[in-house]
Amino acid sequence: MGILSGGLSVRRYRVEGQLPEAREALITALNGNAFREPLSPVHKEEVMGWTQVHNLLDTSFDDINLWLYNHYAIFALRIDKKTLPAKLFKAHLQKRQQAWCKESGRERVPAKVKEELKELLEMEMLRQTLPKVAVHELVWNLQEGWLAVHSQSDAVNDKLRKHFHRSFSMVLQPVTPLEWTADLPEVADRLLSMGTTELGDGQ
Repeated sequence: MGILSGGLSVRRYRVEGQLPEAREALITALNGNAFREPLSPVHKEEVMGWTQVHNLLDTSFDDINLWLYNHYAIFALRIDKKTLPAKLFKAHLQKRQQAWCKESGRERVPAKVKEELKELLEMEMLRQTLPKVAVHELVWNLQEGWLAVHSQSDAVNDKLRKHFHRSFSMVLQPVTPLEWTADLPEVADRLLSMGTTELGDGQ
């Protein structure tokens, strides 16, 4: 829960669009796009969704007291993906191909059989593999219309912006350092003197 306990390196956005007046609409949007475990244990596609910041296994937003603090909505984006160790997979596949050649009395494995052996091995290993789990905390100021996410990764921020729009039909517009310091002209002047001049396209 770094976003509740200390200093963070974040990216900040303006939230553009119509914010629902009713809190029930936010609850529905969060619950409807919360993280869900894949139905299949061999699922290898990336899965993402909203979770509570207190525990990544908590994906219900029915209790507003767990994620809404005055006009601050605090929750997280969880991203899971199963990946197999490439070298280990290749070694196991090679062993299976050798075993097939020995059993069939053939020197080479036909392309179709290679694909079948590969798919079978992939399913077996995926079934035994835990996903890589990443959780990115965020805070949304509903009153002032800005959001900060605890991640500097371009890939993560791209996924966040897409999932946010899918969830709330609102757009996250990146905010530059100069925009942060609009009320601090002396700081803005220093940034300008250092060559920071772009106002609209930074992150």
